Amino acid sequence: MRREMVFVSDDGVVSVRDDGVVFVRAGKAELGQGVLTALAQIAADALGVELSRVRMLPASTGAGPDQGFTAGSMSVAVAGAALRETCERVRDQAGGAGAGRFVGVSVPRLDLPDKVAGRPRFIHDLRLPGQLYGRVLRPPSPAARLTRLTPAPGLHVVRDGSFVGVLAETEAEADRALAALARAAEWADHDTLPDEHDLHTFLRRGPHETITVRTPTGPPPDGERHAATYSRPFIAHASIAPSCAAARWNSGGSLEVWSHTQGVHPLRRALAELLAAEVEVHHVEGAGCYGHNAADDVALDAALLAREAGGRPVQVRWSRRDELTWAPFGSAMSVDVAATVDEAGLVRSWRHDVWSQGHLSRPGYAGGVPGLLAGAHLERPWAYPPAVDPSPQSGLGMARNAVPGYDFPWLEVTGHRVLETPIRSSALRSLGAFMNVFAIESFMDELASAAGMDPLAYRLAHLSDPRARAVVERAADAAGWGAPGLGLGFARYKGTGAYCAAVAEVAAEQDVRVRRLTIAVDVGQVVNPDGVRNQIEGGATQATSWTLKERVRFDRRAITSGDWESYPILRFSEAPEVVVELVEHPGTPSVGAGEAAQGPVAAAIANALAATLGVRVRDLPLDREAVLKAIQ
Repeated sequence: MRREMVFVSDDGVVSVRDDGVVFVRAGKAELGQGVLTALAQIAADALGVELSRVRMLPASTGAGPDQGFTAGSMSVAVAGAALRETCERVRDQAGGAGAGRFVGVSVPRLDLPDKVAGRPRFIHDLRLPGQLYGRVLRPPSPAARLTRLTPAPGLHVVRDGSFVGVLAETEAEADRALAALARAAEWADHDTLPDEHDLHTFLRRGPHETITVRTPTGPPPDGERHAATYSRPFIAHASIAPSCAAARWNSGGSLEVWSHTQGVHPLRRALAELLAAEVEVHHVEGAGCYGHNAADDVALDAALLAREAGGRPVQVRWSRRDELTWAPFGSAMSVDVAATVDEAGLVRSWRHDVWSQGHLSRPGYAGGVPGLLAGAHLERPWAYPPAVDPSPQSGLGMARNAVPGYDFPWLEVTGHRVLETPIRSSALRSLGAFMNVFAIESFMDELASAAGMDPLAYRLAHLSDPRARAVVERAADAAGWGAPGLGLGFARYKGTGAYCAAVAEVAAEQDVRVRRLTIAVDVGQVVNPDGVRNQIEGGATQATSWTLKERVRFDRRAITSGDWESYPILRFSEAPEVVVELVEHPGTPSVGAGEAAQGPVAAAIANALAATLGVRVRDLPLDREAVLKAIQ
């Protein structure tokens, strides 16, 4: 008989079988970003083994470490460092030596063979013995409450207050049952949403929590004053596949859940609090998420329906409309930037004010609130406070990247978090950094224009950090800076993470199209070069979609952008060519790449549009309507 384990790390993360196969129990989730491949490379090097011997096991609350959420571009930086230390301890115990052969090398992603071959791998493919299928009937609006339900005979209906769903033997039957249930439901409803066309007023009306991010010393210097206001609308995750989960209540009253959550342990705690049960959560890959989408919400849906399934497992899948109208959104934002400049046009003072809802309502937010959608619809509903923001140590939320990376002698940065939030918001890729960098870098171009200076030279005149200068200059050189109609954007993510500079080339005829993006990025020690390039390309393409197209639409009662026609995203035919230049620094700490490109790309596109048309558009998205309005 083969012994399953010979050497086991103190925390149970790493075990080595007697045939030399290494099992690594990751605390981070594979979300399509290739993190398990990068962690496997780190483990192989630290253990001194071939990469082919490493088996990455999915996150589970039953085994492996609690590393919180897979978020914030922190997986390689934090989990990778912890894993390296653990593997080195195991190697020392086994009397081995490190190899150092895989970190820094482009190796194929471990998750791709199944996906290329179309083998079942996703949560949607999961088929547990005796599995039932469930659907949940969503209210017509956030404020609606179920007043009457008269279902037809034969439907297996589950109801708890305004939470109502159905169970069926097949997915097709579940869909038909949901349609019948919708016809049998009556709701009380009323208006609660703000004016979609006046989000500046909504965000600034308050009440607010005011957050002082950077306080200057002394009064602002004198000089010529410039000011501008920028905005973005609410933005959806718009994942291609809708959220899905499975749940089973066991005979002892415990609950087992399969989910594509970003954090198995936080989800377990939230479910345990809501349901007063012992819970175990297993991660199964799903649609790639870009922050807090509906993966956690659908897990509660599955648990509530499975409670009435007599011990049989239940799989629940959201609809496209559910996904686009009920998953948390990235908050709308409004930013004022003001500066005084000297006689040469260089910045002497800088003031940045940002208004936004909070960017964090993940499970366990605001001191431990479960934060799962169906909890607010139960007969005894949970009261959910407005979204909060991460701490400064975690990179902030609405004020993320609100502090420019330039050498300004006088700087004031203030955030204003809205405390009455009728539209649900939470983490969306890069949180407030997307909007703040868009505003900062757009304004830098406006100041450069007022000073009669080239935008690249203007930035370098305010930039002393050599690594920052290197990515800006690399992107500009690779893009052929000096050609007409190019736009530049730069930021260091969170002020502590990856350096990223983007140069955009656009065409503006019937609409705005991005032809090419040239991006230079410095993520410190590169674990997998192809992985970094893929993350930057993906982030840049998504940022292009946000910048040109995306906007959550709503009336005074409900979200109305519930399909791909009303919430368009970038098509394959519209995707720009993306060229990624890696500015490598071997031996320095690794930082994440997943969110670094969002803000610089948006700003580069806006600045390229201004360079091409001579028109500045300050309100996202930069669609045909916005450009015509700016021209007029």
